[in-house]
Formats: sequence, structure tokens, C-alpha cells
Amino acid sequence: MNRYNLCCLPTPLHRLDRVNLGIEAWIKRDDLTGFAMGGNKGRKLEFLVADWLSRGVRAVVTCGASDSNFIRQLAVVGRMVGIEVHAAVMDLPFDSAAGRPKGHSTYRGNEVLSIQAGAKLYKEADGDWEDMYESMEQISRDLNNEGVFAEVVPVGGSSPQGVHAFVQASKELNETFDTIVVASSSGSTHVGLATAFHGTATRVIGISADPEPTLVEDFAVLSQAYGERTGGLALTKFDLDLRFVGPGYGVPSEGGRRAQQKLLESEGIYLDPVYTAKAFDGFMNLAAEGVLGSKALFWHTGGMPSIFTEFA
Repeated sequence: MNRYNLCCLPTPLHRLDRVNLGIEAWIKRDDLTGFAMGGNKGRKLEFLVADWLSRGVRAVVTCGASDSNFIRQLAVVGRMVGIEVHAAVMDLPFDSAAGRPKGHSTYRGNEVLSIQAGAKLYKEADGDWEDMYESMEQISRDLNNEGVFAEVVPVGGSSPQGVHAFVQASKELNETFDTIVVASSSGSTHVGLATAFHGTATRVIGISADPEPTLVEDFAVLSQAYGERTGGLALTKFDLDLRFVGPGYGVPSEGGRRAQQKLLESEGIYLDPVYTAKAFDGFMNLAAEGVLGSKALFWHTGGMPSIFTEFA
């Protein structure tokens, strides 16, 4: 797959010498990818944008929460290369089977940045993810009827290109770990790392940001698409821990707040409330449970603008 360079790579990899979790703990700093305020989505966009430019794509449509990290970075790269960015958004999308979480957010940092970069956001009332997916498809149809071909981009950039980005990212590690822990939601970061370390002694565990056990089925479909695209391996099983979701997607958890304070006070590193705080809560608990082995890595996926979000 071709690549359009956006990020400052490799990102730092270093020990967490002061956090004191009873194991040798390390961190991969994808909060410092450098592009559009950092985060893991820039890695995916390097391969997505290269594909779009090679095919002459002039407009894209995606969806997500109003405070989406992916929409923020997509908006910026779209502005850079001349691709229109349209996005169906809800402030707090949820899975109807799991129920609507309590709380809401205002003053969303990512939303401000997405609008500043020129994305056109189509906001609707909070509802099920499936409703938002249908809105995304309808926006694409409307644009096409207007003579603007708009390619649909999966939520979070979770595509074969997104998986490939993290297969490649795995090559930046010059240390061997018993376990790698990463925030997991739309799936391509988790699937990419699981693919890269399949068959090795390194276990990859995703800490879910969503209260949906069926996410692993989506991961298997994504892995199949990647395997078909590359002629490589398609995985069917993934380690996904749902214990640290808290009230639901997009709403901070008490454990996540404690994890934020723990890492900030010990190492001076910020975590975002939606993904990495919950994932580091999982990392700390798994270390205490003896699950991580003697040497483990926390893959920090960024999301810093979400810190500047008010939750009620």
C-alpha cells in the first residue's frame, strides 16, 4: 500500500519508571505522532490518503461522535490535499442493546478543531450507531445526486489501510514484551497489532471503549478484508476486555479518572477520557491481576483534544 507521509515517526518508546505497577511497564507515545495534534488516526490516514489521491477522490463521507479524533485529523488532511470532508455526527452515539449512557458533553475540543479545518458536520440527535451509519450513507447518496462523488470512509478509519498502518507501526518496537495493551473501539489499531504479533510470545489485549461484546465479530470481518487485500493472515479471535467501559462510550469512568491522575502525577503524561484513560485503567488492573507478565507495553493512542471537553 502506498503511503502519504503525515506523522513524525517512529514515536517515542520508553519505560514508565515512576508509575510503580509491580512490573516493567513501557509506553508507546502515539499521542506524539505530530500531525494535527497527534494520535493514532494519523497513521491510518497516511495510507488512506495515498489511496484516495491515487484514484482522484475529491470528497469523503464518514461518521462518528462530535468529539471524534478521526474526524479531526481527517478534516485537517482533507484541507491540506483538497478533499472535501463530510461527516454525520452525534454528540453521544450508543448501542441500543447496551442502553444509552447517562451524561452528556459540551464544549468538545475535537469538534472545534474539525470545524476550524473545514469539515462539514451534519449533527443529529443522539441515537444508535446504526442510525448514524445510515445517515452517512444518505449524505453520500445526496452528494452523488448533486454530482459530487463522495467515498464512504468507515468510522475511525477502520479499513484494511488502517490495519496495515499498525502492522507497520509494530516494526517500530525495538523491545520485546509479554503483553501489549491498547484502547480498542472501531478496531483497526487492535487488529493491526494483533496481526503483527500473531504466532509470537507477545499477547495483544484491547481494552474496549464500547459496551458491545459483538465488536470482536466486526474485528474478524475487518481482518478478513485485510487478509484478502494483502494475501495475508485473517484472524478470527481477539482479546477484548470490556470491564473498563464505565457508563458507556464517550462518557468518562471513575477508574479512568483515577488512571489519568496516576499517570499524570507519576510520569507527567496526559490521557484522554474516552479511550486511553479507560485503557490505562485496564492496564493497571491487569498488572495487579498478574495477567501482563513481567514486561508490558501500554500503547498510548492519543486523543488529547478530548481533555478539553466538559462532561455533565
